[in-house]
Amino acid sequence: MGKPTGFLEYERVDPPKRPKTERVRDFAEVELPLDPEQLQIQAARCMDCGIPFCHMSGCPLRNVIPDFNDMVYRGQWRRALELLHSTNNFPEITGRICPAPCEAACTLSINQPAVTIRQIERQIVERGWETGWIVPEPPAHPSGRRVAVVGSGPAGLAAAQQLTRAGHETTLFEADDRVGGTLRYGIPDFKLDKRVLDRRIAQMSAEGLRIETGVRIGEDISTHYLRRSFDAVLLAGGARTPRDLRIPGRDLKGIHFAMDFLTQQNRRNAGDALPPGTEIRADGKRVLVIGGGDTGSDCVGTALRQGAVDVVQIEIMPQPPVERSPDTPWPLWPHQLRTSSSHEEGGKRLWSVLSKEFVGENNRVAGVRAAKVEWTKAPTTGQMSFREVPGTDFLIETDLILLAMGFTKEGSAEILRGYGVEVDCAGRVVLDAAGMTTLPGVFVAGDLAAGASLVVRAIADGRRVAELIDRFLAG
Repeated sequence: MGKPTGFLEYERVDPPKRPKTERVRDFAEVELPLDPEQLQIQAARCMDCGIPFCHMSGCPLRNVIPDFNDMVYRGQWRRALELLHSTNNFPEITGRICPAPCEAACTLSINQPAVTIRQIERQIVERGWETGWIVPEPPAHPSGRRVAVVGSGPAGLAAAQQLTRAGHETTLFEADDRVGGTLRYGIPDFKLDKRVLDRRIAQMSAEGLRIETGVRIGEDISTHYLRRSFDAVLLAGGARTPRDLRIPGRDLKGIHFAMDFLTQQNRRNAGDALPPGTEIRADGKRVLVIGGGDTGSDCVGTALRQGAVDVVQIEIMPQPPVERSPDTPWPLWPHQLRTSSSHEEGGKRLWSVLSKEFVGENNRVAGVRAAKVEWTKAPTTGQMSFREVPGTDFLIETDLILLAMGFTKEGSAEILRGYGVEVDCAGRVVLDAAGMTTLPGVFVAGDLAAGASLVVRAIADGRRVAELIDRFLAG
């Protein structure tokens, strides 16, 4: 490494954020960059650790993290960018929204704060855009083969770019009016400015990728047409079926899925007019978010920006420990409490809370009857189970409820069956030895194949399946 003693000399410095009082008034990005000199110091903290667990077990993309850290420390930014792009199509996206499992696996994090890998990644690629180093990379020789990619989320986009650069005539089909999938409509602008996405899509178009928006497979065109018209088809539509909470009172007005709420705000930010009577807004309301994950956190930040008078986020699981749990030792992804920028801005979080009944007035939700639960772990299997604590019933008064409890594998399995793809009894897609479905020439990637997960995993899977398709087309 450039400075073997850097981790002993320098402390971790996280990127600055815009002041809370300022950022809750708009949807501009929260995080700010470090100055280049400070970033080089942060890169110097990367240890000569022998086995880079950040690369080997932490990063699904297998980013060569020690190498690009070394290049940043030495000021060789263009070489750092080349290393970054060798494994990751969209480092400007993962550098903003990835929870950074690489940092959890950083050797330094055994007993010190990890290297600021995510921020280094983000600023490498941003320098590449600013200096004009990032340009279209069209293929030198067309293959004469045609590929259809269905779905323009992170898996579909990564696969489409890889296949285009391999020389295949690739067409990307998207049901929405704009490309991006969950990147476009599921992630708030204060985490990912959509101009970041647009400039990368412009590069992909210049490389030869054909984009067809507003096309629903099965309605506008059939899977049979795709198989007849293209040499290979990739289904990468993502996880689309949200998990519901079927308790008494579910039919009351004012209860919505989190993604519907987030999508509407992203459309407003894009200048779209929503159909009258369909808007979901938090202005002046008491908002309850059910679900303690990242999507729930995004709902908190969005509700605060819309002017909610009160925001409460509840989770049925117990509160994680402040420090890494002994059950998830390094280099595993740690089970511990995480506080997002949205949580810093306001609202309240409650743990071990069971939602029992939605209550309402005049057919509109007015609250949730809830109770505390107690969790226990089975000594032999380690399986967690809970019981309701008697006498702990309470009422959470609210005007708007957002369900942020993830997505169901059953929903993805139903979508695959609709395409004619065989799934097993567990809802997993059936693949042959070449990674192809039971339909010749049809492949599946991303959340549609493996269930809802991280954006970085979707990108990695899109790249992996693109390689399988390229081998298939080569015979």
